[in-house]
Amino acid sequence: MNGKRVLLGVTGSIAAYKAVELARELSRRGVVVDVVMTEAATKFVCPLTFEALLGRPVTTGLFDGGPVGAIPHISLAGAVDAVLVAPASADAIARIAHGLADDILCCTVLACTRPLIVAPAMDEDMYANAATQANIAVLKQRGAVVVGPASGVLASGRTGAGRMSNTHDIVEHTLKVLGRQGDLAGRKIVVTAGGTQEPIDPVRCIANRSSGKMGYALAEACRDRGADVVLVSAPTSLRPPAGVEFVQVLTAQEMYEATKTAVRDTAALIMAAAVADYRPTQTADEKIKKGPGTLVLSLERTIDILGSLRGDFVRVGFAAESNDLEEHARHKLEEKELDLIAANDITSGDSGFGSDDNRVTIIDRKGSVERLPLLSKRDVADHIVNRVVKLLG
Repeated sequence: MNGKRVLLGVTGSIAAYKAVELARELSRRGVVVDVVMTEAATKFVCPLTFEALLGRPVTTGLFDGGPVGAIPHISLAGAVDAVLVAPASADAIARIAHGLADDILCCTVLACTRPLIVAPAMDEDMYANAATQANIAVLKQRGAVVVGPASGVLASGRTGAGRMSNTHDIVEHTLKVLGRQGDLAGRKIVVTAGGTQEPIDPVRCIANRSSGKMGYALAEACRDRGADVVLVSAPTSLRPPAGVEFVQVLTAQEMYEATKTAVRDTAALIMAAAVADYRPTQTADEKIKKGPGTLVLSLERTIDILGSLRGDFVRVGFAAESNDLEEHARHKLEEKELDLIAANDITSGDSGFGSDDNRVTIIDRKGSVERLPLLSKRDVADHIVNRVVKLLG
């Protein structure tokens, strides 16, 4: 996202304060954010707040100063990769839908040929009104991406639909739009994540410590480069990335079935899930009660998902090892005939399960080795996806 530019349009809604956090999060992802505020929006949030946060001037009027000869709404419209209106009041949605050009935001939207993203925010009855619904439908027909609104407690004290969607969802949808023309545009990528759970009884299971963070980071990295992503995930505490097809599974067998279906027309499979190698031969229908002596569990092998799924697509595996890292990774690479494998030492205290960071060694089928330093899992994901792009040509 470095170098991508978004015009953030802030309108007169009580949710305008949320736009401050939205701008910060987009900026944190490497996006350059220019802010345009309607006159009503300045009654809720001071333009200086955005200027101090972003270090960039905020435009609030059609005749704001700028370079000599520059027309603010024209120069802004031509410089960005997308326009995000958040919050989008009922008034702003109506003006944009009807092509009115009487304030800086509407003029800029009219002048911009880039994608439009709208995050509605208003009271329940205003949102449900037939006029508002018709205006939103018009924007969608023109190709706008409408995010939300969410349901919950509104500024009026009532509860219903109309709250601006949370910052996470708006940012994720914006990144997806920005990545439409990326180097994975038009390609389907399947990513697996999380640790599968094999039930012993209705309460207990065989599981592992995988947080799913690496797989989710990979799904986001592929999405942000234009891919159509299917994320097959075992249980995690993570929020599914917006803008991807999310498939929830529990066991190794369920993951196999879901992934087998997903890879039928995929360009690549990135198998980041920590799949249980064994499962109980029998699952008790009732909770097993504690008794004297020992409890013996009979285990059987689960299906080898990555080894079983073959086809005309790039196959990437992961190896979490506690010893002889590269030796075990190479063996897995050759045994499963993978294109690429990413290996990490789970005994390292600064990376691995549950951590936000990872120290990974990438080995390809030609035997070349790339040892990455300690990086965030998102940065690791970008390195891996770079390699996938090269393999795809």
